Amino acid sequence: MQLWNLVLSGYPGSGKTVLARRLISENHDFVRLNVDELRSMYFGDAQQIRDEELVYNTITTLRDSILRSRRSVVIDSTAPRNSTRHILLNTKVQGVTPLLVVMIVEKNELEGRNRERGIRGAAAAWDRVWENPMGQVQMLNFRNNSIAEFETSYYLLTELLASEVHPFKRKFLKHIYPRN
Repeated sequence: MQLWNLVLSGYPGSGKTVLARRLISENHDFVRLNVDELRSMYFGDAQQIRDEELVYNTITTLRDSILRSRRSVVIDSTAPRNSTRHILLNTKVQGVTPLLVVMIVEKNELEGRNRERGIRGAAAAWDRVWENPMGQVQMLNFRNNSIAEFETSYYLLTELLASEVHPFKRKFLKHIYPRN
């Protein structure tokens, strides 16, 4: 069984939690960790506030414990910065395949979703801190502008997770997971 450390990264309203919950409901060897829920549990507020180091140290400790128990992890986090993604993706547990799943949603769709949730200006706020992924990271762009796009992206992701072929060979990536 392949062990995965999936980090879902994207704007508020991009579908990270929907994807994470679906993955764990259909894959019993996966465990979901949510940064905002942990932050809320510690401080009563999901917004970034005091002691982010405590939040991320806890998440990475939980992640590594779960991976050592031979279960895969889905980390549900906006993770807008490359430094945060690096912390979440890198583990010393052996035999784990890290994968950054970047949620791709058009701005007008994001704003509409967030308005429905009673949140205004989330996309603009995250634009100020969002960094395009950099470095030697295996990445999948998960398109989610519609239910049909979500289903197509989900199918491709689950094919990758079940693949016997090493998923990060250039030939495989070019065909199934184009950058944009």
